[in-house]
Parts: sequence; C-alpha cells; structure tokens
Amino acid sequence: MQNYCIIMAGGIGSRFWPLSKNNYPKQFLDIFGTGKSFIRGTFERFLPVVPVENFLVVTNENYRALVLEHLPELKADQVLCEPMRRNTAPCIAYATYRIKSLTPEANIVVTPADHLVTNEREFQRIIQMGFDFVSQPDYKDALLTIGINPSRPETGYGYIEVPSDVMQQGRESRVVSVASFKEKPDLEGAKKFLAAGNYFWNSGIFIWSMEGILDAYHLFLPEMAALFDSGAASFGTPREQAFINEKFPQCENISIDYGVMERSQSRYTIPADFGWSDIGTWGSFYTHAAHDADGNALLGNIVVRESRDSVINIEEGTEAIVQGLDNCLVAYRDRSLLVCRLSDEQRIKEWVEALGSK
Repeated sequence: MQNYCIIMAGGIGSRFWPLSKNNYPKQFLDIFGTGKSFIRGTFERFLPVVPVENFLVVTNENYRALVLEHLPELKADQVLCEPMRRNTAPCIAYATYRIKSLTPEANIVVTPADHLVTNEREFQRIIQMGFDFVSQPDYKDALLTIGINPSRPETGYGYIEVPSDVMQQGRESRVVSVASFKEKPDLEGAKKFLAAGNYFWNSGIFIWSMEGILDAYHLFLPEMAALFDSGAASFGTPREQAFINEKFPQCENISIDYGVMERSQSRYTIPADFGWSDIGTWGSFYTHAAHDADGNALLGNIVVRESRDSVINIEEGTEAIVQGLDNCLVAYRDRSLLVCRLSDEQRIKEWVEALGSK
C-alpha cells in the first residue's frame, strides 16, 4: 500500500503531428490499433504493483476529462492539473507533495504516459525490484532510473553510463551504480556507446523513496522545494489547486534529469530488457509497426506503388494513392497533412511551431 505511481500526461506530442494535437494529444491515441490508448496501457501495466487508489496523473485542465474517460477507475482528485507546462521537475514535485500528505513513507515510481512495453511480466518484475531496493534503510537516499539494453545505435534517446567493470560481472538485471548520464548522441556517438557495452538507454522511468526525492529537491532545487514547502498544509485539501495556480508558474522550467539526477551522487539504474520503446516519433512508430513486403508501414485505405521504407498513415474515411516514395512520411488527420522525409522527422516539432505562428 506504500507504492505510488505518478503518470506524467501533460505533453502535446507535437513530433507526432498531425495525429497528436493540442485538443487530443498522443497519450490518448491508439496509434497501433490495439484497442488501448497509451495512457490506458501505462495504467494497466502498473496495476499489478501499485493499488488503483495510489495512482496520480499529472496533466493540465484541458485534459482532465480525457484522463478520467480513459482511466474511469480513478477518482477526480487523482488527476492533478498544472496551470502551465514547466517541465518534469515541477510536475514531479507537485505530485510528490500530494503523496506526502497521504503517505509520508511512500515509495514512488514516475513514468511518462506514452511508452510501449511488450513484455509486461518482466517489466513488473523490474519495477518491483526497484521498489524493494529503495525501501531498504541503507538506500533511502537512492534515486533509481530504469535503463534499457540498447539494440541499435539510437540517436533519439539519452544514455546511462555504468562503470565498465560492473558489466564484466554479467548483464542480468540488477541494481548498479550510475557513472554518468549522456545527452542524445549523434550516430557516431551512439555507435561508440553500443560498442562499449556499458551504456543503456534512459527510459525516463524513475523509482525512489519519499525521503530520497524530497532530500534531493532540497539539496539540488532548493528554491523549488521552498515553494512547495510553503504550501505543505494545502496539499490534499480544497486549498491545493489555488496554491498550485499561484506558485507553480514560479517554478524553474527544468527537467528532473538536469535538475536532480545529473547532480546526485546516489544514483542507480537497473539495466533491463522488456521490449521497451518511447514511441515519441514517427521513426519509433515505423520501427514497431507491421511492414509490407517493401518495408512500408501502412494504416488506412491506401494503394501503394513503387514505394519503399515509408510510413503512410491516413485517417479512416479517407482514400489515398501513393507512388514513388522512398523513406518518406505521409500522415493525414483532421484536414491536416504532413509530407516529409522520414529521416527529417526530428524537425517536425519546429515545423509545427512555424505553422502555429501563421
């Protein structure tokens, strides 16, 4: 009953435009046609290790109704609404202080809402291993992140470096110390990480004790901690939202990775392999989607000729004929069309911002 799960679900997923938009972002989509949205799959994945009453979803007011529609098991007060986007450190702090008002000795797992996991039983084993680790008295200050055994030189993920001698003891999943965190590399850097054998993808899933994470906020983000401390008596009361609306915009716009994890000396990881992917881009969608004989990932009423290694995703009720594409992306939703080289997908966010400015 001390295990809590914070699901971060406030992003708009602009790199998945035009499927993901402000009014209906990626976490609420069933992109692979499985019958479940990303947020629904995330919730069900954690249910075996976290009681339903111990989930908190952090989002914004525009998505409150969508969260409750996709997760009807939750009560309205389990959906926390940020007044504005301020990155992951303020988001996690908000939910943590709410949990503290309920269970001061809690252990917490933090996860984005939009990951893909294919081996859920192994996933749950790893999460429970993490809970067991941070609940030990000697490791109350531990900040744990889940690492993923890399299968390719991926440039879209950050990396976790562990001491090279640790890997000589075997690659089975266990808690190991973290030597450093690495930003998303270029292709050559990713190849070097893969060849070295002691680098893992950073999944963005974190596990820690209440004591450990609060101590870290006070040490590394003292101004942010002071803001939330000033309203400690408001959390879990009718005054909470007014306090958050006033103070949350004053928080530094910083990620938990930059603000806490990279500064800590008590950081650990569990290198794991449970079929994980951060489906954050069309390229990651292509990797995990079914392909035709020419390597195309197709969804919709489409006739394709002389095209290879492309993504063509057309909404229901629309017809398309596509010819002569190679490594391209075509996506159509809600009267919005995207056509680009698949290799240029990292620029989609920039293009969407340009479109919005017009």
